[in-house]
Amino acid sequence: MADILTRFAGQQVWVRLCVLAVLGAVAGFGHAPFDLWPATVLALGALFIVYPVWRNPLQAALHVWAFGFGYFAFSLRWIVEPFLVDMARHGWMAPFALVLMAAGAALFWGVAAWLAARLSPSRIVILGLMLIAAEVLRSLILTGFPWALLGHIWVTTGLAQAAAFGGPHLLSLLAVLCGLAVAMLTGRNRILGLVVLGLVVALSFVLRPGAAPQHNADLPIVRLVQPNAPQHQKWDPAYSEMFLDRLLRLSGEGDVPDLVVWPETAIAYLLNHIDDDLSLLSDAARTAPLVFGIQRRDAQGRAYNSLVVMGSDGQVQSIYDKRHLVPFGEYIPGARLLGRMGATGLARNLGIGFTPGETPGPVDVPGIGLAVPLICYEGIFAEEITYGDTRPRMLLLITNDAWFGQAAGPRQHLAQARLRAIEQGLPMVRVANTGISAMIDAKGRIMASLPLGVDGAIDVPLPEALAATPYSRLGDMPVFVVLLLFIFGAYVQTRRDSD
Repeated sequence: MADILTRFAGQQVWVRLCVLAVLGAVAGFGHAPFDLWPATVLALGALFIVYPVWRNPLQAALHVWAFGFGYFAFSLRWIVEPFLVDMARHGWMAPFALVLMAAGAALFWGVAAWLAARLSPSRIVILGLMLIAAEVLRSLILTGFPWALLGHIWVTTGLAQAAAFGGPHLLSLLAVLCGLAVAMLTGRNRILGLVVLGLVVALSFVLRPGAAPQHNADLPIVRLVQPNAPQHQKWDPAYSEMFLDRLLRLSGEGDVPDLVVWPETAIAYLLNHIDDDLSLLSDAARTAPLVFGIQRRDAQGRAYNSLVVMGSDGQVQSIYDKRHLVPFGEYIPGARLLGRMGATGLARNLGIGFTPGETPGPVDVPGIGLAVPLICYEGIFAEEITYGDTRPRMLLLITNDAWFGQAAGPRQHLAQARLRAIEQGLPMVRVANTGISAMIDAKGRIMASLPLGVDGAIDVPLPEALAATPYSRLGDMPVFVVLLLFIFGAYVQTRRDSD
């Protein structure tokens, strides 16, 4: 192993960076749709093995950044899809978006490596702890982007159930711990590495939820309606009536359910234009409450991306406005400031976009109970799912994943929805425009689903909610405290060794 490391360290810089970028891309195979978590663990192990080669903090930062660039470029490859909806206008931006996104996310890992090398250039444990801290910061800084967290590789395994105790960052800690154990197998700590891997495997079997229990016959029936409106046609007046008719038809077939749910922006009109007469929607729901996504404007002309709960009487019961908007997608950061500074042309051309909602959930769904509303992007933020003293009956996520094609993006978004259900101990109703719509139980198991790229509707019993999980009560704070204690302990040990 020493000879291999020596030869690797002797290669030209560009060769080493390319090798690490490829290794990072291999790590990305741990995420949906491949779910090859061993690839991520082994790639992380390889990174930890070569890390001590670079004693210089800047060299360490550059090489770990290259690994991160490959990881994020592969994991976030779906980011190009929105730019291909109108390729003539926006297609040229696609490669720049992917490169900048991957480079920016990898920068968190590069800084982590720089700090780790400053503390101790040879201790791989410190690098591992700093990578977890970097993932935490990536989830929070600049409104956060907790997509493709290292811990997401465990969604299809029993380890996913650990999210009920410590959320996504506990899962990231387990991923890094496995990578460190793989690296230990090549050194003097082989026994420790085997023990760690053995404990993680055992934990996975212990936590595995097994088969779902039989449904209680009294459970409410929810109809998930998936219209499958391609993004390039969704807002086209020539198709909007067709998609609305499809929603109405799918909602009105068969037995009457207890709840009907449509996806984000299901109706290509403003709520202001139809709220005086919702009889068409009410007739299709046939006395069942209807949840649908739509855009609206308030009295001041501000636009909102909204979720509407309509009662069996055809009247709007609740409106939830999306609070965590997509930067550059639903609003332009600093657009108002640019306008005040005189750059009115830029601000006007780009548009200020949607206004974030001010009222949090939950919303009351007649006949069902309280639901935590989530609109698309909001489903990736574990720490932002909050509610009052009364425990909700379910999580309710509506989304328009048509923006992101039919490959990795929608499947990774679904994987995160499964984690949200586990973290909160609540079933999730997830309805997507082009799929994947699914009923997810409180253990993250998919009870029924509609595949990508089809229109249809399914009636599914709403699984029971579980007791409040430790994560739903305490959030990320316990993991943050443990992480800080570990980093402090590693720092103290390093100082002792240097004395």
